[in-house]
Amino acid sequence: MPGKSLEERLANGGSVIVAEGFLFELMHRGYLQAGGFVPEVCIRHPDKVKSLTEEYIHAGSDVALAFTFYGNREKMRLIGKEDELKLLNQKALEIAGEVARETGTLFAGNFANSTAWNPNNAESIEKVEAMFKEQIEWAVEAGVDYIVAETFSEIDEAMLGLECIKKYGKGVPAVVTLCPPAAGTTREGVPFDVACKKLEDNGATVVGLNCWRGPSTILPLMPKIRAACKGPIACLPVTFQTTCEHPTMQALINPVSGKQAFPEDISAHATGRTEIRKFAESCKEIGVEYIGLCCGNQAHLMREVAEVYGRTPPASKYKADMSKHWVFGDKQKFQDYTTSMRDECFKT
Repeated sequence: MPGKSLEERLANGGSVIVAEGFLFELMHRGYLQAGGFVPEVCIRHPDKVKSLTEEYIHAGSDVALAFTFYGNREKMRLIGKEDELKLLNQKALEIAGEVARETGTLFAGNFANSTAWNPNNAESIEKVEAMFKEQIEWAVEAGVDYIVAETFSEIDEAMLGLECIKKYGKGVPAVVTLCPPAAGTTREGVPFDVACKKLEDNGATVVGLNCWRGPSTILPLMPKIRAACKGPIACLPVTFQTTCEHPTMQALINPVSGKQAFPEDISAHATGRTEIRKFAESCKEIGVEYIGLCCGNQAHLMREVAEVYGRTPPASKYKADMSKHWVFGDKQKFQDYTTSMRDECFKT
């Protein structure tokens, strides 16, 4: 489909910019229910999914990612719509594939943590493998360039996801990312550099971290992963201002209510463009080749990442130029009466 494969784009110091974040953005727009977080929107409002995919690519994403995150059998069972499972996956893949063809971007399949995993239960493990298998096979049938297996808090489930891509994926490359809990290790207690190295050694094309943590709390984990892994590494944080005290978005507190901000009031902790730009600059310095944003991602933030990594996406045409602002702009272009409002009205 595109001129270069994932591996070719990442070779010789290359990079790939990836927009995740469909889940929260479509939730905020009123097309997806928080709680179950099931991407029914792919069936009910496919035009909205396509439009958002196009927005992300307009802002610099190199990838059209199929919105099949949490589009698995367990999630569909939860909402009583298991009979629509295949339709949802096929529709999501159709949307991403169409956009990829139209834009010349990479076409990626996707599956996430199963929410049904129990490493101490053989029946659970068998069930999860079957869930991964069907999503992988649908992605391969759709002609994806690679498959993303993401948001695993346990290395064992991530390893199963990787093994399933190798077993059922007919040779498509695998990008496998772990999500970092507050403890700073996988749920089993494995350091992330060790876990990522294990995934790389077992055949993942790209390994790294995504979700749960914002830029300020995910970045400290990346240098050790870079040192441990020889191949490309990934970093895709949520776009919320997590802290040492509250290292994950789920731990953030709404400053007005004093209650958990996740998910409905999480926007109270949103990052701005400057913070995302600094995050991207840090990733570039560390040597992160596969970079993007997860929950909370918006097109204007994606543009910041893309520009730091040397891209000039179509959205760059509309970067801010405050010299043209009638109050805060170039004083030589506007009358004193309006520019004096800076102090009179805004106390800047």
